[in-house]
Amino acid sequence: MRSPVLPLTWHLAKSSGRRGLQSQLLAATAAAVGSLVLLILLAAYFGAGARADRTAWRTPDADRHGTAIQALTTTYVRDEPITVVSLAQLPDHRPTPAPPGLNTFPKQGELYVSPALAKLLDDLPSSQLAARFPKSTPYGTIGAAGLASPDELVAVVGRAPADPAVSKSAGRYGLYDQGLTERAVVSGFSGTRRSVFTVDDQGAVLLGVGLLVVPVIVLASAAGRLGAARREQRLAALRLAGATPLQILAMTGVEAAAVGAAGALTGAVAYGALLPALAGIPYGIGTWYTGQLWVGLPWVAAVVVGVGALIAVSAMSMLRRVASAPLGVAQQSDPRRTRLIRLVLFVLILVYIRMSTGGGTLKPGTLVALMVLFYGGFWMFGPWVVDRLGRIAGRFARRPATLLAARRLSDDPRGAWRTVSGLVLAGFVAGFFSVGQLGIVGFDQRGQVAVPTANATAARHAVGEARTLLRAAGVAATVGTTDDDFLLGGSDGLVAQVSGGPAAVDTAVTALQPLGAGRLPYTGTYAQAQDAAVTDRLAQLGTATLALSFLVATASAGLTAAANVLDRRRTYGLLRLSGTPLKVLDRARVRETVLPLLVLAGGTTATGLYAAVQVDKAAGSTISTSGAVQLAVCVSLGALALFTAIGASRPLLRAVTADPSRATE
Repeated sequence: MRSPVLPLTWHLAKSSGRRGLQSQLLAATAAAVGSLVLLILLAAYFGAGARADRTAWRTPDADRHGTAIQALTTTYVRDEPITVVSLAQLPDHRPTPAPPGLNTFPKQGELYVSPALAKLLDDLPSSQLAARFPKSTPYGTIGAAGLASPDELVAVVGRAPADPAVSKSAGRYGLYDQGLTERAVVSGFSGTRRSVFTVDDQGAVLLGVGLLVVPVIVLASAAGRLGAARREQRLAALRLAGATPLQILAMTGVEAAAVGAAGALTGAVAYGALLPALAGIPYGIGTWYTGQLWVGLPWVAAVVVGVGALIAVSAMSMLRRVASAPLGVAQQSDPRRTRLIRLVLFVLILVYIRMSTGGGTLKPGTLVALMVLFYGGFWMFGPWVVDRLGRIAGRFARRPATLLAARRLSDDPRGAWRTVSGLVLAGFVAGFFSVGQLGIVGFDQRGQVAVPTANATAARHAVGEARTLLRAAGVAATVGTTDDDFLLGGSDGLVAQVSGGPAAVDTAVTALQPLGAGRLPYTGTYAQAQDAAVTDRLAQLGTATLALSFLVATASAGLTAAANVLDRRRTYGLLRLSGTPLKVLDRARVRETVLPLLVLAGGTTATGLYAAVQVDKAAGSTISTSGAVQLAVCVSLGALALFTAIGASRPLLRAVTADPSRATE
């Protein structure tokens, strides 16, 4: 016998009218936003790894049977790093393969540059940049295969084996050279060590994924609950008419999965259409190649199926009472209370997280897992707090709008929690990133240029020559050698204190290059490169995470508020028939949001502040003085976005109560 589930589901969906269609559109929109954000997170994670892998060929891996000498150096212009790879073919050895992005191994005197560096060479005076490289007209172009980003500054220089830039006479490496200046005999370019400027990108993105994945999942699961009241009433009637619990669950799952899959597919299409725009968003070393952000069809399909399945499971989880007590659902006789066990479990989760973070540095995966656990615990704890707030507010209410809001909070704490949950969870992100500043503490080397030399004697001899070179270049500077200069990192050399701003510093670096015995002069930016790469990524991550958090929170609040209006159509109609002004109903909706928002968002923001303080202490950093202002701005903008989203459903409230007698049907 043919199952009646599919035909009946299709019939009920078609006959649900405008109310049903509105709920389905809201659910599909929530699914689209959820799948879009999930795909963006996956794209950032995989893309960061893909472009970091493209930098691994530049760090030489020693091979005693090698055929060429490879030297990695890093110089700066306008505080932007330029990766310089010097290559020299060893005589009487087999030809060395071409490095990625080049068609052939560079010959002595040949220069290849990335497109971004080529533009910079044309824009800046030769004395500030071009004079650092061998004269080569025209110079070749490094292809995309050898670059991590279209904005990356990279040069490949062909050298002679005896050139100081690649020979062993370059001297020992200094404290700051690891990952920035290295040399080895190589046989190819299959290295695995990622560049200093990209090695931490994927880990930082993973941290952002941990902060965002739960709010996104919450948004997707909330889509399955949109229109829950209408669905419960309809299915309770079917249950009373003789439908089995399995048939009820199947009809709900099929409808929700179809709506969710359609919305998720729309989000996937939007992700594909937005790829060029997403590729233009800078992160780390710059913008992206579009192909780096394409996650592939298997992952797109997995997200679409996963979001559809999540919405279906969420919708079916709401039908426990329909299956067991359909008469109670039909009569709306059972308010949805919450139990104290939620508080107990949340406290246990906090204790576990505190114990897990007290033993030292955590791996990125462990840190993400703890964040997800914290979010999950707060998601379970939130409705309990909302329920208690409703009871307390109802006891002390003095105005009709406050009393109505309190009754709604205590009657449906889960629904009220879903409206504010996005911003509540985003409060943790705002508290952490606006105040937590993993900055570099200790020194300011602006205007200083260090020139490492082979030994102390060479440094003393180079002082006079350095003054001559700087004078010829038109740079005003004070030159000297010091045994304890922090910028030299314990190496032998000289330091020039340059006056005249960034242009003068770049000119000084270029002018002093002949004194470096194969190692390039450098500024304080070079000395701070490894720490700055991490802190810059965290700063960019904080901005991106906050933006996406508030996007998800606003979408969640707006969609849930609109769905609540549709679900409560009968309640609003009865209140209007009893004489309640529309303004009072709207004020009650706002207060229903404000009460839990003040308590719960304040709690998560304080938790984020505490986490930021602990991380800063562990890193030896200080709290940003501007953090309080940034936090106030973030919270204000988030609250404004939330109330704007809720206000957007005000016309819908006016429409469903325009004819109160029909709204009660």
